[in-house]
Amino acid sequence: MRLYLVNPSNPLVSIIKVKESRWNRYRVWKPLSLMTLAGLTPPEWEVSIVDENLGVPDYEAMARPDLVGITAFTSQANRAYEIARRFRGLGVPVIMGGIHATMCLDEVMEQADSVVTGEAEGVWVQVLQDARQGSLKRRYDGGFADLKDIPVARHDLLPPAYAFGAVQTTRGCPLNCSFCSVTAFNGAHYRQRPIPQVVREFQSIPEKHVLIVDDNLIGTSARHIARAKDLFRALIEADLGKRWVAQATINFADDEELLTLAAKAGCAGVFIGFESPSPEGLRELGKKFNMLKGRDFRASVRRIQRHNILVVGSFIIGLDVDGPGIGKRISEAASHYGVDNLNVLFLTPLPGTRLWDEMKSADRLALDNFPEDWRYYTLTFPVARYRQLSQDDIIQEAQSCSRSFYSTPRILARLGSSIWRWRQPLISFVGNFSYRSNIDVDRKSYVDFRRQYPKGVEAWGERDVSSSGHDLFVVPPSGGQ
Repeated sequence: MRLYLVNPSNPLVSIIKVKESRWNRYRVWKPLSLMTLAGLTPPEWEVSIVDENLGVPDYEAMARPDLVGITAFTSQANRAYEIARRFRGLGVPVIMGGIHATMCLDEVMEQADSVVTGEAEGVWVQVLQDARQGSLKRRYDGGFADLKDIPVARHDLLPPAYAFGAVQTTRGCPLNCSFCSVTAFNGAHYRQRPIPQVVREFQSIPEKHVLIVDDNLIGTSARHIARAKDLFRALIEADLGKRWVAQATINFADDEELLTLAAKAGCAGVFIGFESPSPEGLRELGKKFNMLKGRDFRASVRRIQRHNILVVGSFIIGLDVDGPGIGKRISEAASHYGVDNLNVLFLTPLPGTRLWDEMKSADRLALDNFPEDWRYYTLTFPVARYRQLSQDDIIQEAQSCSRSFYSTPRILARLGSSIWRWRQPLISFVGNFSYRSNIDVDRKSYVDFRRQYPKGVEAWGERDVSSSGHDLFVVPPSGGQ
């Protein structure tokens, strides 16, 4: 039996355009979920993983499979449906899963023979057994997987075309920020894989550099952080010679022992969501965790960097409190904090989030011709109606932010600091020039985007109140931690 597991591409996502910017090779991640399912697949199946982020293959030249499995984020949904139609047209059953299938079940069920909602590991063997018998169910619900049963992913099934390997050590996040679907999909309970399993998977990864894909590597409680320290000690003892980057909240900076162990275990960089330069913005997003203890972000970043760990700061633009000049304010805040790289994303209501519910009920989804418009839900296009910024305004603010932060003098200053302190200078160099090179790529994408929507979208606050039954001047409630 032949099985294809497919990760669809979205050509609008600039980081997959490796031919346009060679630096993007360092920002294309392996489809770890498919590699994990391949590790669960019984030996009677011949498994192939197709990652379209490396290029769309000639499907006609490929051998006909017996089953196709497709995963998709929301922004990949349209391409996923195209692939599904192609194989279903050949009489090949298609099963779809992932976060979009879970959050938009009715839509996806129209496009596939079978759908897996939730985490697929717990039902995958049953899915394959039913497929062999020709009795696929219309829906399987994986719920939350027991991480003790997660196998080592099949890293051998992908070509040596990635700069980073990938591994996962935890799932779930208790913070439940309004814009994030992690809690809805993976749950609020913080679950950890057994540390010996994580170490074994690290050993199986061929790449020297590794992305730990956990949404929050160290968690938020004392118990979570103690477990993170145990993981780092195990990696130190294994002496794998790997360098890795991860995502965490700002509390990563609060524990000197944690930082020391992380650095010794191979931590080269950490991605931290600062989200907004203002307390009002953090409250709007439900990101109250960042406001605890009167935190000094600049001091927190410096504590991390003293351990030769780079800090990538992420911000969101388009909050109700964001007015003209927000791009420059974000750039200045990121420079003041001293982050090594800056990632700016548009506020994007994704299905399954509180933000989606709030914006949808208030008629604030500017691009709502679904499934066609899902392709723009990449976090890099303005898909909503923003309170103080029109479509053109917010694009200009984002471009202004990137041009300011990634100006030549500021890049040289950051690189000089990295070299002087010998704080991952190569990674710092690659990161800065990767982001800088994508400014022009994004600019071209926005030209095409404006061509698609020539009239643009006005600021939400500029709309006629009488045109909607909603009170347009009530700030949506925020929650979470």
